[in-house]
Amino acid sequence: MLNLASILEYHHIKHGDNTAYFFGESTYTFSQINSFTNKVANAIIDAGIKPGDKIALSCPNTPHFPMVYYGILKAGAVVVPLSILLKHEEVTYHLNDSDAVAYFCFEGNDALPMGIEGHKGFEAADNCKQFITITADATAPNPFDSGITFGQFIGKQSDVFDTYPTHDDDTAVIIYTSGTTGKPKGAELSHANLSWNAKVSQELFQMRTDDVTLTVLPLFHIFGQTCMMNASMFQGVPNVLLPRFDAETVLKLVKKHDVTIFAGVPTMYWGLVHSPDTPEVNELVQHASDSLRLCVSGGSSLPVQILKDIKAKYDIDIYEGYGMSEGSPVVTFNHPGTVPVAGSIGTPIWGVFVKIMKEDGTEAAVGEKGELWYKGHSVTKGYYKKPEANASSFDNGWFRSGDIAEKDENGYYYIVDRSKDMVNRGGLNVYPREVEEVLIKHPAVSMVAVIGVPDDKMGEEIKACIILKDGQTATPDELKAFTKEHLADYKYPRIYEFMDAFPMSASGKILKRELRKM
Repeated sequence: MLNLASILEYHHIKHGDNTAYFFGESTYTFSQINSFTNKVANAIIDAGIKPGDKIALSCPNTPHFPMVYYGILKAGAVVVPLSILLKHEEVTYHLNDSDAVAYFCFEGNDALPMGIEGHKGFEAADNCKQFITITADATAPNPFDSGITFGQFIGKQSDVFDTYPTHDDDTAVIIYTSGTTGKPKGAELSHANLSWNAKVSQELFQMRTDDVTLTVLPLFHIFGQTCMMNASMFQGVPNVLLPRFDAETVLKLVKKHDVTIFAGVPTMYWGLVHSPDTPEVNELVQHASDSLRLCVSGGSSLPVQILKDIKAKYDIDIYEGYGMSEGSPVVTFNHPGTVPVAGSIGTPIWGVFVKIMKEDGTEAAVGEKGELWYKGHSVTKGYYKKPEANASSFDNGWFRSGDIAEKDENGYYYIVDRSKDMVNRGGLNVYPREVEEVLIKHPAVSMVAVIGVPDDKMGEEIKACIILKDGQTATPDELKAFTKEHLADYKYPRIYEFMDAFPMSASGKILKRELRKM
């Protein structure tokens, strides 16, 4: 048997009084978290929920998330983590698509009413029978006229539970893709998928017993879930939970808890580069430079310029990897012990194999572009109830990522772009990342996103969405001239739009599909 939650039991027995989580001014030991998860598991069984049943969870980065997550797994059920930004129609879709029988949902607030949206979505779902509201105050009354609060749900339960003996290949989590094309699909990740990937992440990060991690990556996203929550749990080290990214808050927490490991998406590192230039923040930057020994980037490609800016400001190297929900998530990584290669996603992790396939069905040579395929212990069992998607996504055990990549002579891989983001201008393919890497070098440009927009003549035209640095100015003609110096004529953007901010996903990714609608 293999149950991912058993690692919590291990640390409860091994050093239960050690800190598992810091949250605000509160601390939670491994034994306290284990006690809560046992109560959750007992309550799930008492509710008539059976092993293999699906249970949805909407919760920001608070200790409630691991309490419910590991409690569901202990009961042998399947966790369906949902984005805290979903609207009620989207909640209903996910509950129906996953066949969720119960739904834990944080109450939220006026700025982020996830409880209201979640409850409304639950009421419209077909087969979800129980709604459990997670309130910040465990003694608070139920804010809705149906369901039960988390405090009421676990209130009378025993804190002793015998973890259900799931098998390696049993589904532990159904993680939903972003749904950039069509409806989101739920990737089934087994206990073995998640255990191996967390264990490999622990080794890749060279975690030590004196480490402290900081998790601002959303826990409902597979990056934060595996690489931070589960990897930290495997190592048995404290994890600082932060619900929302703010550069100054991150820096204060790094200092307060002497954080040694941080993981983020590129927009978070952009925020750390552009943290306020004040004496107080500069002192925090210096402390972060001394305290942090490992920074990891994933989620989307990290612009080389941001990597250089972080090095200049913090004197920290960022280790970039590549992964996706279907890969549990880590597939490749710039392995510690080697010098990270700027712009590269590194080499395959242990137990995972990668190749690049061209459209003609042959494997790409060094320097040739093609679709990245991978296989190994991290690969999803498949999309839940989506046989057609499975048929098109798998080829003799290889998963087709949809990402365009290339490999250099030293075996390092590079993501060129998402295949769906590629722009076809007049019959010629243009990869947005190549254009973005040029534009971000302009001294006035702070952040850039390149997209394709419909064009009567060319089919698609290249558009650059630009955020300028504070106090800087630039005109479309200036940027056009700058890109023409570095790119072939068919590659440079003809359209420029200046913006104050980009639409972002809850995990901090730039939503190019939303930019295309603007």
